[in-house]
Formats: sequence, C-alpha cells, structure tokens
Amino acid sequence: MNIFLIGGTGLLGCDAARMFIEQGHKVKSIALPPVPEGVELPEGMELTFGSYLDFSDDDYREFFKDCDCFIFAAGIDDRVELPPPIYDEYVKYNIKPIDRIMTIAKECGVKKAVILGSYFSYFAKKFPEMELTKKHPYIRSRIEQEKTALKFAEDGKMDVAVLELPYIFGTQPGRKPVWVILVEQIANMPKVTLYPKGGTTMVTVRQVSQAIVGAATKTKGGVAYPIGYYNLTWDELLKIVHEEMGFKNRKIIHIPKWMFKMYGKKLKKEYEEKNLEPGLNPIDLADIMCMEAFIDKKWSEMLGVTEDDIESAIRDSIALSVEAMKGKELIGMKAE
Repeated sequence: MNIFLIGGTGLLGCDAARMFIEQGHKVKSIALPPVPEGVELPEGMELTFGSYLDFSDDDYREFFKDCDCFIFAAGIDDRVELPPPIYDEYVKYNIKPIDRIMTIAKECGVKKAVILGSYFSYFAKKFPEMELTKKHPYIRSRIEQEKTALKFAEDGKMDVAVLELPYIFGTQPGRKPVWVILVEQIANMPKVTLYPKGGTTMVTVRQVSQAIVGAATKTKGGVAYPIGYYNLTWDELLKIVHEEMGFKNRKIIHIPKWMFKMYGKKLKKEYEEKNLEPGLNPIDLADIMCMEAFIDKKWSEMLGVTEDDIESAIRDSIALSVEAMKGKELIGMKAE
C-alpha cells in the first residue's frame, strides 16, 4: 500500500511508519519540526515538515496522489490546559481536520483510513450513565471525532478504523513522556503514595503500531476498536513505577473517591483563577480513576497485536520521565 501519515515523527507515528515500511509498504508523511534529538526516522519515509492545519486542499490532493490509506496520528489530547472553552481547540485540531482531510482523501480515491483516538470513547459508550461526554470536553471531542471519521464509511467506498487507544508505554529518544506528571506527583508525596483503587488497560508502543498496521490492512466498513492488552490495577503499576524511581516497597494508601473529588475541586478553582480549562474535569475524573478501566485484548488480537514486554516499557517510560523531571531537555507534546 501507499500510505499518507500525519504525525510521522511522533512517538506512535514514527514507529508505525517503520513497521509499515518493514512490511513492504510505502509511507509519506507530514509532521511538525524539529525531529527529537536521537530519533532515527524510518529509512524510506518521505517526510514534509509543516502543520497539518496549514496545508492547502491542493497540497493534500498532491499528498493523496496514488495513495491507498490515510493515517491520522496527530492532534492534541487531554494533557492540554487552555483558556475556556477548551472544546473549541479540540474541534480545531481533532475534529475539523478529520472532516476536511478525509473529504479530500475520499475524493482522491483513498480506500482506507485509520484514526488514532482514545479509550475514553469506549467507556463513554459502554457506561452512558456516567455522562462522560457531558462532564469532560476531551471525551466529548473524541466521540465527535469518532463519529466524524466513521461517517466516511457509510457508503461502503472507504474502510475506516478508529483505534480507541489506552495508556501507552514506551519511549522515543528526545521526546518527553506523558508520565512525567505521575513521576512528579509521586516525588512530591512524602514517604507514601496516595492513590485511588482501580486500574487501567495499557499497551506498548510496538503494540500500537501492530494495531495501526492491522487496522489499515484488515478493516472492512467502519469500525471503532477498543484497544487494550494488559489490565493492571494502579497498585500493580505503581509497584513498578516506585521501583524504577528508587522507592522500592513504598507504601500505597488508597484514597476514597470523595477525597479525590475534594482535591479535584481545589484543582478546578486553581484552573479558574488562571483562566484555564483542562480537557478532563478534575472533579469528575475521580469516577474514572476509581474504576477498573479494563478492556479485553480480543479486539487487539483481531488486528494482529501480540505479546510484548510491558514491564520493560513501563520502566523505560518512568526512567526517561525521571530524567525529564531532573531537567533533561526533551521535546514536549505539540499539535502535529
């Protein structure tokens, strides 16, 4: 296949591009500069630097010439904190570009598309009583992004996959891990770690690449795949994190949901004072953090995802996060 990928220098896009090329496919990509120091881009990937928001329709028509598959591995996630309403920014970066670019792709005869989304969409659909889209702008935006993408499969002329991705472990040289926040939280707690009961599903970077390749080659029609492989409680995850941070046998004290919500109220007030809004409401985030957000690996296995060393991936992520906390210069997340 000839593949056009947005986000080819990112943690996920770069690894997926490499896997596609190793399997004999051709990849061209656009991405924001700079390339993180130490990153070896996939040999053979045709790369153009620039923001996907800035390219013209004619530019995209050129990108899609002789293209079989479009992959969107970019946008902004729940880590951003911006002046309200933050939902408008999710529309700008995650929703409108999907509608615009996929419209052009379909006009150019592209037959397949893979969009990287969030596992919050899966839980929003599975547990409507939680009203996650009402409480969290980010989750609302991911559901809307999913609907926008899947509508292009309705006439049977394009196969569209949305990967509802969970917590991801693995590193890219020079790229700041998302786990710096967790490492800083633990480092700032005296002697013990305060955390709720519950847990989450997770995958490695390599497993995400397998899911992307599988979705691009196997999907028929429009499908949203809930992606997960390893289901760990917070205690199981924190044990590994503590050891990698040098806090072996550190005690974990479980905080009840009501206490988590009280802390969320404090955070919400601080955001308001700074005229900022997070993608996830810090008060209602307690409902998610205190549940076992687990996903059966059967959907991942359908796409060809196989076993990987999740513990090593966690340790690598935490080790690099510690370096970042100590001042190592790394490139953070950008809308690419």
